[in-house]
Amino acid sequence: MLADAIRLRAVRMVAPLGFGYLGQALSSAEQVAALFTVARPGIDRMVCSPGHYVIAFYAAAAELGLLTPDALAGYGQDGSAIEAIGTERSPVLDHVGGSLGQGLSAAAGFALSDRLRDRDARTFALVSDGELEEGQIWEAAMFAAHHRLARLTVLVDANNSQVDGPVDTITTIEPVAAKWESFGWAAQDLNGHDAAALCRALAGAAAASRPTALICRTSVRHGLDCLPADSDGHFIKLPPELASRAAAEIAARLGRDGA
Repeated sequence: MLADAIRLRAVRMVAPLGFGYLGQALSSAEQVAALFTVARPGIDRMVCSPGHYVIAFYAAAAELGLLTPDALAGYGQDGSAIEAIGTERSPVLDHVGGSLGQGLSAAAGFALSDRLRDRDARTFALVSDGELEEGQIWEAAMFAAHHRLARLTVLVDANNSQVDGPVDTITTIEPVAAKWESFGWAAQDLNGHDAAALCRALAGAAAASRPTALICRTSVRHGLDCLPADSDGHFIKLPPELASRAAAEIAARLGRDGA
């Protein structure tokens, strides 16, 4: 339910602009919903490495009463704190990445700092599969494994989409789970649209003796059958008629008013 609520709010956030990072919300909705289900407010940390994915976190925060409707209505507008591409000023999250590939470094820093201060905290980081083309990701992965930062869990949104086209046409990153394992992490492949499985995996990672990477296989079109087949998954155009159909489709599943 929370995942579809995230999708509905994301559609309504993008609709006034006519375009935006809707695909990222569609692919990561279950992951973000699972994070908000498992993470302990005020204790655990959340990091969003790809800044344009903040749309899903904003939508979840509004659904849970952590952001006001008025704040959410400013998404992507000039001067708004609710930016389309998150920054160090973004609310809700502990860290939002700037250039792609930087978020895992911050997450590893949080995890090490919390251990040194004897804080009972977990750190969760969302990264994208396109970011796995960045060398800094793997430097941070080596660091985290070397220090056995077992309280660090990464969700890789493996939606095979980036601005230049499908990830697998730009750089071969498979086998993803095996790469993380070779760097000293526990890793598993998951259906990224199975919220229950994600919650179980996140809960299970708490008992790990090393950092964990969950490879979440997803689609940037998931949950919206009305999107045209040629929709650009990275930056979707959403004219008024399509926005109305999209909101109505998700609202019907939720039993809500689609207006």
